[in-house]
Amino acid sequence: MKHVITAGLSALLLMSACKTGSKETSKQTGGKDPVSNIAPTANNQKKDGDPEPHRPRYNPSATRENDIIHTKLEVKFDFSKAHLLGKATIDARPYFYPTSILELDAKNFDIHKVQILNGGNAKDLTYEYDGLKLKIKLDREYKNTEIYQVMIDYTAKPNERETGGSAAISSDKGLYFINPDGKDGNKHVEIWTQGETEANSCWFPTFDKPNEKMTHEIYITIRDDFKTLSNGLLVESKKNSDGTRTDHWKMSKPHAPYLVMMAIGDFAVVKDKWKKQNGQEMEVSYYVEKEYEQYARDIFGKTPKMIEYFSKRLGVEYPWEKYAQIVVRDYVSGAMENTTATIHGDFLYQTKRELLDGHNESIIAHELFHHWFGDLVTCESWANLPLNESFANYSQFLWDEYEHGADEADHYAFVEMNGYILSTKQGGYADMIRFNYSDKEEMFDGHSYNKGGRILHMLRNVVGDDAFFESIRVYLTDNQFQPAEMHQLRLAFEKVTGEDMNWFFNQWFYAKGHPLLKFTQKYEESKGRVAVMIEQKQNFQEVPLYLLPIDIDVYTSTGKFTHSVKAENRIDTFYINVNEKPLLVNVDSRKILLCEKEDVKPLEQWIYQYYNGPKYLDRREAIEECGKSSDEKAHKVLVDALNDKSPFLRELAMKNLKRAMKTQKDAIHDKLAGISKNDPKPSVRATAIRQLSKNFSDDKSLTDIYEMAVKDSSYNVLSAGLEAISHVDEKRAMELSKQFEKEKNNDVRMTVAEIYAEHGGVAEHEFFLENLRNMSGFSKYEFLTIYSNYLKRQPDAEIEKGLKIFEETARNGSPWWLKFSGYQQLSSFQGYYSKVELEMTTNAESLRKEGKNMEADQAQSEAVKAKNKSEEIAKMINDLKAKETDKNILQFIK
Repeated sequence: MKHVITAGLSALLLMSACKTGSKETSKQTGGKDPVSNIAPTANNQKKDGDPEPHRPRYNPSATRENDIIHTKLEVKFDFSKAHLLGKATIDARPYFYPTSILELDAKNFDIHKVQILNGGNAKDLTYEYDGLKLKIKLDREYKNTEIYQVMIDYTAKPNERETGGSAAISSDKGLYFINPDGKDGNKHVEIWTQGETEANSCWFPTFDKPNEKMTHEIYITIRDDFKTLSNGLLVESKKNSDGTRTDHWKMSKPHAPYLVMMAIGDFAVVKDKWKKQNGQEMEVSYYVEKEYEQYARDIFGKTPKMIEYFSKRLGVEYPWEKYAQIVVRDYVSGAMENTTATIHGDFLYQTKRELLDGHNESIIAHELFHHWFGDLVTCESWANLPLNESFANYSQFLWDEYEHGADEADHYAFVEMNGYILSTKQGGYADMIRFNYSDKEEMFDGHSYNKGGRILHMLRNVVGDDAFFESIRVYLTDNQFQPAEMHQLRLAFEKVTGEDMNWFFNQWFYAKGHPLLKFTQKYEESKGRVAVMIEQKQNFQEVPLYLLPIDIDVYTSTGKFTHSVKAENRIDTFYINVNEKPLLVNVDSRKILLCEKEDVKPLEQWIYQYYNGPKYLDRREAIEECGKSSDEKAHKVLVDALNDKSPFLRELAMKNLKRAMKTQKDAIHDKLAGISKNDPKPSVRATAIRQLSKNFSDDKSLTDIYEMAVKDSSYNVLSAGLEAISHVDEKRAMELSKQFEKEKNNDVRMTVAEIYAEHGGVAEHEFFLENLRNMSGFSKYEFLTIYSNYLKRQPDAEIEKGLKIFEETARNGSPWWLKFSGYQQLSSFQGYYSKVELEMTTNAESLRKEGKNMEADQAQSEAVKAKNKSEEIAKMINDLKAKETDKNILQFIK
């Protein structure tokens, strides 16, 4: 699963997602076996003053008393009630021990009938049901050599149960009816499911745990004009006499219950294909709303190439019978790797013009890669989630490396690592494989994803490419269609390499944190050597002392020499013979370490590193260091970096020009002007325009560049030009904003909103209201903040309209973080009116001292009015809080 967030939302979700790293949770196991970690007392007998012995929280893999072999589902729908009318026929057998009980997860069902089926005979069974678990008394005791068949007739009511959710998966209803009555003309009518983690049991009874594996089939009865999608192959489609149609989908290979899916709606289906090694063609298809049918291949067209590349790179051919991708509205996550049928959120919808500003290939690759890691081999428990998500995260690097080159792969790897490190600043450290979570949803965080991907990259470099991918092939082959835990990955690497890999897995996968490193160097001319010191500075009570294989490249006038060392002490000193003072000492020259580092070396070495270092990160590090310097030589590096081969580094150089402006102003002006018009990368052109506007705001000659930008094919560049014009010509900016009001592109829409927020009046209110009616998800969250800023410049009557929208959002918004934005904006306006009250009270006092009593009375009246409004909003917020049940929101509003 891939979770996608905007910059404005990331901090909020990060605080929620990373609470697993709190110091209390982190210290519970101390990095040791959680089962045996009992508070130490002599012979386990409590002494006076000793803490009470306890066992820490431990979430084991689910015990399998029965094994579900096959599930047949027959479903139809009551749109008016948002109900699923279902019949489930389950083939099962005792896992090992004889049993007469079948217990299933079944959340908020009406159970109509439960029967045991034996040939043509059906016998009613007794059962107990508490709204979450269905405990069925079988007709007799069965052994694990016997298969029995149970039928359950039920109604699923997902909208009528109390739901939860998390930062990664904002709701756990399992089954979603989107615009079921069709009254919202701006939204597609859809039904879709979301099973991870354990939400599929909200629409069919099952053993909803990741270590269960089963085949299944589903008969979906729906309006004849709707398309359906589910796992496996469509084996039959039958028209019914009542105007409905029944589609029969069959999944012939076993997978986990949380990967079962269905989606229904008036979709266009664009078909592609991929050729297997045996020459057979496999269907690859893209389900989109008809408006986007013409863009489906632009969005998804590289999928067959990805399947081919991953199949060859892994040495395991894509193991399923088809691959479909569908885009749905109001999705509760980023995307989900349901076996053979991935669901994506509607952020994936892009026109050809929008695709000029960036694609979502990494998300498409991420979900596809899950079909090996997560679908073929599934984490045995949620504690082992990195076996799914770390590999899917690393697929993004593999695809970028293959398709777009090393610089792009290294750039996004750096972004991923920084995302993980930021999460630790907010929420602390957590073990990668952790059984002590308080909620399984906590596993979907910067550790399981970002950190895990970087660990795998280090592992690849430790053992070498051939051994890495052969070990992966062995892991997938030995564990196919089975659940697995992290030790099985380690054993696969040991089987291939012949090495004991515990040292690596223990410090990276079974412990928390990462190294904090300081690199220093000293040239000892009399001894003909350079001393390189590597210090580990992490807190060793929480984080291991790492064993770190590190390459050190030393550059002299005679060339580059690589020295491979192992840092394993708090401070290690390595002596490297040189025949002259080094031009550069580059520690971690392969740039693979997951760490925070301080690299102390003279500016001359950083400058040399920019021009001579072979890696993207060599140049990035040098640009960042030169950006901190007041030395003119460093400023020249920044100007040269404006022509770097990497667009990411061209942008980085632009953002580090503050000090260089003092010595290179004219050169920077000319470079930025040229880049804004001629750079092949739209994001670089847009960044150049924004830097021109920021650093040369008094240069009226740049208006022509800004005007040219608003005609650019790139929406990003258009938005940058429009934003720049707003800083120099308010009237022109408003005029252009009127022209672009109807653009559906989010960049343009947000820029127009920002301009209206700063310069607009009552006439522009309808723009905000219309967009709010039609927006959802991440875009709406960001838009609400801009709208709030707009309202604070408007008359009270307009503010009242906005407060009603914020109240409705806080009361009924979905997902939870969008609902929370309602609270945020109401709180913002409470503060706004409190500030007005203070200002008016102060004004009244000043005016009264000047003898201007009439004006003072008016100011005091405004102060009272503002105070009353602030108190009214405070009461509204308190009323909302008192009725709030969403656990994600409650953690912020307590």
